[in-house]
Amino acid sequence: MILNKEEYQVNGLHYTIRSAVETDAETLSELRLQIDGETEYMDRERGEGFIDAAGFEQLIKSDSESGRNIFLVAVVDGRIIGYSRCEGSNLKRLSHKVEFGICVLKDFWGYGIGRNLLKESVTWADFNGVKKINLHVLEINTKAIQLYEKFDFTIEGVLKNDKLLSDGKYYNTLVMGRWNSTK
Repeated sequence: MILNKEEYQVNGLHYTIRSAVETDAETLSELRLQIDGETEYMDRERGEGFIDAAGFEQLIKSDSESGRNIFLVAVVDGRIIGYSRCEGSNLKRLSHKVEFGICVLKDFWGYGIGRNLLKESVTWADFNGVKKINLHVLEINTKAIQLYEKFDFTIEGVLKNDKLLSDGKYYNTLVMGRWNSTK
């Protein structure tokens, strides 16, 4: 699905959130690699689960044509610096929900980009009758957890010892969900 672009000004930074377009594919492939190398909050290390430009083109094309998916990008001065994606299912028993994921370059943390990508996704979901949004978040990503809680996500489960990080320790992953009871 395609959304209208929204403009934001936060802490002196002007940025736009818009739907991804196929010409973003090469940039998104490079951006994902960079973000995966910047933090251990992601599931992947840099280079793992690589998606090339053609793969991103296909994702964007299918998401744009689907009423169950949305792929958003955050843009500063013409440069994509983050993105989020909601992916629904065509299976009838799962058709009421979407899975949400988000990532933002570390240099752009603190400007509300993650919050506004989430806000746009939640607004889209509510408007389109999505009853539930699910996500996974590493237990040590406390800022993200606090953000999700502000948008009425609750912890629904814990995947114990789910991620092995560079310090050699295992960490839990929280399964969080938001139920839309208004529709």
